[in-house]
Parts: sequence; structure tokens; C-alpha cells
Amino acid sequence: MNRKEFLKGLGMSSAAVFALITLHSCSSSSNVTVVPAGAVDFIIDLNDAQYANLKTNGGYIIKNQIVIAKTKDGTYVAVTQKCSHEGEMRVVYQSSSDRFYCSAHGALFSTKGVGLNNEGKNGLFTYKTELNGASLRIYS
Repeated sequence: MNRKEFLKGLGMSSAAVFALITLHSCSSSSNVTVVPAGAVDFIIDLNDAQYANLKTNGGYIIKNQIVIAKTKDGTYVAVTQKCSHEGEMRVVYQSSSDRFYCSAHGALFSTKGVGLNNEGKNGLFTYKTELNGASLRIYS
């Protein structure tokens, strides 16, 4: 017996069953807590060709499931690639609007990880960045 049949057996109408199932699926998927499993601490050599995108304002890379971007004003920011909306690993940096975006459901986040719409309301975990010459440290 599935959930719908069980609820109908209790005397619930089709509309009530639909509302209950819909409510359950929405409430459970929008409460993803995105916290790193452990400490993060690594250095990127900005002279390395694989990180060339980080030399240009608006460029970004993804390393170790972290989106690292050089914002339009030239500061470095880093956030988890895992979206807090439904846990999809689809967060990228949008240079045109200077924000982070999840292509799964349209969640938007500021460069500080703050949610900018309903899908992004839980925010993103942010990492600290420290530039020393051509070495960019990303750490928690």
C-alpha cells in the first residue's frame, strides 16, 4: 500500500492527499543545511595556467567543490558549490550580475553568500580568502 492509498483509506479526499504530498515534498527539500564536512585550507598558485580565470575580474573556478571567484571589483570570494536550496552541486559565479547562481532552480546569492531570493534564502557557506603575492589561500 502506498502513501496515497493509505491516506485515502483514512477518508481523505484526492485534493487533500495532493496538498499533503505537495506540502511534504516542498518542506523537506528546501531545508538543506550546507556545512563542510571538515576544515578546508589550501593554496592556489595564480601563476598556474589552470587558474588563469582568477586573474581577471569576473572570472571563477571550481576546486574541491568550492566556487572561487574574482569579483567585478577585484576581490576574491569563495563559497560552497553545493546549493542550500536542494543540495545540488550547481552553484556558479555570474560576473554580469556579480553574484552566485544555482542553475538547478534559480537560487541567487550575494558574493557574501547571502540568499537573494526565496530559493536562496538559506544562503551559502562562505570561506575566507587571503592573497599573498600570487598565492591565494582558501580556508574555513
